[in-house]
Amino acid sequence: MSARVLISIVTYNSARHLEACLESLRQQTYRNSRIAVWDNASTDETRSILERQRDFICSIHFSDRNVGFCAAHNRLIVSAECDYVLVLNPDVYLTPLFLEKMIGWMERDPSAGSATGKLYRNRDGRILDTAGIYFTPSQRHLDRGSNEVDMGQYETAEYVFGASGAAALYKRVMLDEIRDGREFFDESFFAYREDADLAWRAQWMGWRCLYIPEAVGYHARRVLPANRSALPGSINMHSFKNRFLLRIKNMDSGTYARFLLPITLRDAAALLYVLLREWSSLPAIPRLIAACPRAWARRKSIRSRRRASPREIRSWFSYKPVARRIQDSKLEIRNQVPPAKPQA
Repeated sequence: MSARVLISIVTYNSARHLEACLESLRQQTYRNSRIAVWDNASTDETRSILERQRDFICSIHFSDRNVGFCAAHNRLIVSAECDYVLVLNPDVYLTPLFLEKMIGWMERDPSAGSATGKLYRNRDGRILDTAGIYFTPSQRHLDRGSNEVDMGQYETAEYVFGASGAAALYKRVMLDEIRDGREFFDESFFAYREDADLAWRAQWMGWRCLYIPEAVGYHARRVLPANRSALPGSINMHSFKNRFLLRIKNMDSGTYARFLLPITLRDAAALLYVLLREWSSLPAIPRLIAACPRAWARRKSIRSRRRASPREIRSWFSYKPVARRIQDSKLEIRNQVPPAKPQA
């Protein structure tokens, strides 16, 4: 029997791209999947589109308020019985073999807890959007290949730090292992950087993330660093808050000391920008303070259960995208080697 896949979609004024997204799911060659949608109180034509697709979508929930990306996906995932979860943005269009390729690779690799494909920025198939995410020493998390012309530089299946939340496939067993209560995505984040937090937690627990270039999609991304001044204030506010939440939860003291200078310079620049030019992000500061006790408790939980060493996590942080060849990877295979005591 083939693995069961939940396709989890959260919409919020997504009418412009939603029909194309759903049409791409109709064309998937992998058939053992079901679609669940949570609408976060859209005010455009999103609801009408979803109503017309009730014969195709297994579950639709219309919320009377915007509960956020994280909470909405959590509610969809926790109520479903499945082997895999594809977290999919409604502005992504998948090619027909996307799921088949992703599931095929994941089923052959017991160490892989997540997978990401090759996403292009738009439907022209020239400019890359993401080939997985990576972290710099200054703790920026970026998409490999973002804004690059595809010249074949990402044609090899390999391990990356994590999957972009635009189209990320997760093993349910991994999600159940790293979750906190009923939360897979940390709801303190609300939205933005939550995929990086989940990827970091998975790395601590020894799970790998596969990059599969044959799994192709197209993403009409609008949230980019270069577009910051044109984005809604709430997006920038949560992004600013979450850059610190990520570290409070996941960074060990040895790594912080190793990269203290680039981290401090980047933080100072971000704080100065908010104080001088982006006052709409100032509410992030009290929100961050309020979230700290919960984040610290989750940090202690991660630390008590981690399988990877801080040195191993540090090896992923680089100013150039880092990936590891599957055949040459020095990471331990999960469930074959007992967890080693982490070393600083």
